Amino acid sequence: MIARFFFPSALPAGGCVDLPEPLAHHAVRVLRLRDGDAVVLFDGSGAEWPARLAVRGRACTAELEDCRFVERESPLQVVLVQALAAGDKMDWVVQKAVELGVHAVQPLSAARSVLRLAGERAERRVAHWQQVAVAACEQCGRNRVPTVHGLSSLADYLAASATDRRVVLAPGGAVGLAALAAPRSGEVLHLLVGPEGGWSEDELALCARAGVTALALGPRVLRTETAGLAALAALQARWGDFG
Repeated sequence: MIARFFFPSALPAGGCVDLPEPLAHHAVRVLRLRDGDAVVLFDGSGAEWPARLAVRGRACTAELEDCRFVERESPLQVVLVQALAAGDKMDWVVQKAVELGVHAVQPLSAARSVLRLAGERAERRVAHWQQVAVAACEQCGRNRVPTVHGLSSLADYLAASATDRRVVLAPGGAVGLAALAAPRSGEVLHLLVGPEGGWSEDELALCARAGVTALALGPRVLRTETAGLAALAALQARWGDFG
């Protein structure tokens, strides 16, 4: 399998580019790629460039071939609004959500979140999750990188997304997946997932007042790192590109 790399700035139509040091280190020192090896570069614009590496010591350049526009984005646009989860669960959720075609990820602080973040620590974690999204795109073939938005409170998120269509996963929700209306063309669907301890009653009431639909996936209670991904896969099977 040919290695794919995200290039952090706009790539030219052709010619030779110098790989940034972190990218060159990963290609040569980690993946052990050699002079003349084939790779694919992409810059998030929707195109990708087949290329050949030229390795000169620690320096590494890539000779670009003609770019090709290969769209691997799902027609179903889902924003995963994920309440903070502890340990490496957030990394897992971001990685797998990108593989499943998520449009964007919105981390959310919730009353029962075990993980607590604020200030610079929150900014560093969001930057880390954005790099997780980049790595997932390199692996799964996406040429557009979903945005991981800055951490928000539930109240602030609901106010900012008032005009969007939103569903919250909640055991005992009034609507099941089969009864959920199909998104209109171009409509973005926001999927809210609670933390390890679930949503509080106050948070569910706040969602209800904001017009968020309570969605039940089935008779079992899923973990936070399972629920959103299961719902995203089911939505892709219904209206996305899981043909």
